[in-house]
Amino acid sequence: MSSYYEKFLATGEVKCIDEEIPFEIPQGWEWSRMGSIGDWGAGATPAKGNTSYYGGNILWLRTGELNNSIVNDTEIKITDKALKECSLRLNKAGDVLIAMYGATIGKVAIAGCELTTNQACCACTPIGIFNYYLFYFLMGNQVDFIKKGEGGAQPNISREKLVAHLMPIPPIQEQHRIVERIKDVLPLTDKYAHSQIALDELNRSINGKLKKSILQEAIQGRLVPQVAEEGTAQELLEQIKLEKQKLVKEGNLKKSALSDSVIYKGDDNKYYEQVGKKCLDITEQIPFETPKNWVWTRLSHIANIYTGNSISETEKKSKFTDVIGRYYIGTKDVDFNNRIIYDNGIAIPKQYEPDFKLAPNNSILMCIEGGSAGRKIAILNQDVCFGNKLCCFSPFVGIGKYMYYYLQSPSFFELFNLNKTGIIGGVSIAKVKEILIPLPPIKEQQRIVAQIEKLFEQLR
Repeated sequence: MSSYYEKFLATGEVKCIDEEIPFEIPQGWEWSRMGSIGDWGAGATPAKGNTSYYGGNILWLRTGELNNSIVNDTEIKITDKALKECSLRLNKAGDVLIAMYGATIGKVAIAGCELTTNQACCACTPIGIFNYYLFYFLMGNQVDFIKKGEGGAQPNISREKLVAHLMPIPPIQEQHRIVERIKDVLPLTDKYAHSQIALDELNRSINGKLKKSILQEAIQGRLVPQVAEEGTAQELLEQIKLEKQKLVKEGNLKKSALSDSVIYKGDDNKYYEQVGKKCLDITEQIPFETPKNWVWTRLSHIANIYTGNSISETEKKSKFTDVIGRYYIGTKDVDFNNRIIYDNGIAIPKQYEPDFKLAPNNSILMCIEGGSAGRKIAILNQDVCFGNKLCCFSPFVGIGKYMYYYLQSPSFFELFNLNKTGIIGGVSIAKVKEILIPLPPIKEQQRIVAQIEKLFEQLR
């Protein structure tokens, strides 16, 4: 490859610039400093306290208004007085503009009419070069200009660096042909860019969407086949009823927990709920059909559901910070990835435990108040005390994992949100207990959970 040299006319010095040349150019093209292809000048900002400078008819452009296209208007206009007294450069229609400072560095535009600019914008009146060729060249080199920027958080590229930047110059007719080809291709690249953005967003969200789809299929009985030998969910409800009777007898459950309702499908294909002597038509509450061996029931019929206890900041600091005791879990300690931060510096010493509700190992904690209501949920791996904005689901007869996944399903989230009230958004414990759940036989639940976890593992 032949070497490239630059001759400085003022001194006659000749210097080899091979290290600056980024690529080879076709025969008939030339390399030039940008300062040689036009008249470059920056603008200024008239004193903002001088009201006589503003409200005129002269367009005054700020770099935030550079839009990689033609600029025909500006938000702020200045007066002839400001133009003269502040020595502002009046740019012509067709001048090429480029931002030199801050977040907009390297953004470009073409002046569609006469206008002036602030000091963060540099304008070029092209000489012997097609303005659109310069415009597209600057647009394509934005990354290089950003790299040349200095100044930390608000980088800037000086006018001196701009005019010293090397630019490949084709013959003028070829410049016009290049510009026409770029104009033909740009709509296609814009279309591709939008498609790529959509694809990137899909790639970011696909796992979450697939997980929701898997959970929805699972709770509708479509993830695993039904097996007649595994019994029915009605049999499971009877087993749960016996378990609750045992817990009431032992004093570990309130007697009111035994007053369950029965939901069934009538001969008219409508759904009814028998509550004592009343029989209510609840067809409109049922979101979808389930397999024949499943049943619909209320969450409160299959789990002990209750909220925790609040602690004032004063008490938290004086009694429960950096002490030995049972972990106390607040809303902030349950993250959006189904994890719980146990060792958070807050614990309940043994002498205070009787004042707090306990969430047992393998039960489920879910936030039911505030911005994270219905979105923060996790299974416990130990007994904990917990806060009043969290709800504990302690399922009967070991059906917790199925319930855990149901509480993350799109159907549950929709039912949960329908019951939200208040400015900060929350669902009362009474409303949570009344939310419906589709219940499979326990062995099918186990197969559903195993299949969900297998598929989730494949998505990692």
